[in-house]
Amino acid sequence: MMTRLSQIKLFQPTALRTAITLACSLMALSGAGAAQGARYFVPPLDIPIVGEVQRYTTVRTDTLSDIARLYGVGHDEIVAANPGVDVWMPGVGVDVVLPTRFILPDAPRRGIVVNLPEMRLYHYAEDSAGRAIVTTHPVSVGRMDWRTPLGASKVVAKVADPNWYPPKSIRKEHAEDGDPLPKVVLAGPDNPLGQHMLRLGIPGYLIHGTNRPYGVGMRVTHGCLRMYPEDIAWLFGEVDVSTPVMLLNQPYKLARLGGRFFVEMHSSLEEEVLSAEKTRDDVLRDIELQAGSDAVAYVDRVALMNVIHEANGVPVPVPLLDAPMALDPLEEIGF
Repeated sequence: MMTRLSQIKLFQPTALRTAITLACSLMALSGAGAAQGARYFVPPLDIPIVGEVQRYTTVRTDTLSDIARLYGVGHDEIVAANPGVDVWMPGVGVDVVLPTRFILPDAPRRGIVVNLPEMRLYHYAEDSAGRAIVTTHPVSVGRMDWRTPLGASKVVAKVADPNWYPPKSIRKEHAEDGDPLPKVVLAGPDNPLGQHMLRLGIPGYLIHGTNRPYGVGMRVTHGCLRMYPEDIAWLFGEVDVSTPVMLLNQPYKLARLGGRFFVEMHSSLEEEVLSAEKTRDDVLRDIELQAGSDAVAYVDRVALMNVIHEANGVPVPVPLLDAPMALDPLEEIGF
């Protein structure tokens, strides 16, 4: 006989509200300027969600790219969260969703963590009072033919106003495109590295700024991680040489909060052949590992497939068959 939903405790309103209230109190204490990205106290391991979804009403001169940079969001993030809205001419009075709620990546909470499908960097540190904090920024990552590597590394050097020494492979590509590069691009406004650079222990790979900020949050680099100029300037001052760096591939992130599962879905890397069905099965497997097979039985697979196809980057409750929810329970109490 199948266990009742109430018995397996997939959704407990009181427990959920208690957990969310604690998470809200953690976030309410954090405050950082736009140039510092979104900054939060690191929540307990059983509350892996930070931030809140914000909304913005457009005026005539707005573009989605401008709005994204203002709110610390990348290009592809804001496009995915606002399907059908024109990037360069969104119109007047358009309600733009800002995907600024995040499930923290499944990785040790130390140093720099980058989730490539999400195109987002998380920096874990301590404030002046010794409290654990996390700051998050959008990044550009390597395109399919110049893939950013995965795995553990560290910061091995910090350089302000760096010169760029493009490797032969990049010079060859530019020459074939009719845009030849010199062997050295000196520091200055034409340098694609921007004004700050962190060299990684993986040879040839950097975290750096840019002279073309509208490309931040896209797969457009030759494998390096590119940040908004104001974000890398802040991060440059925060990290030391030897800071650990972890590069991840997590197209979806799952969180269990107060007895309810939430999923944050991103498009997988283009070079990977991951069907929606495979992603669904992976999500269900992870739920089963945490809550048992009875929990999986109550997941609405059709609705979950819709979430996977949308891949809008916003954490949403995993849909259930006999516990339909008209409202996101986080939104309902103002999270």
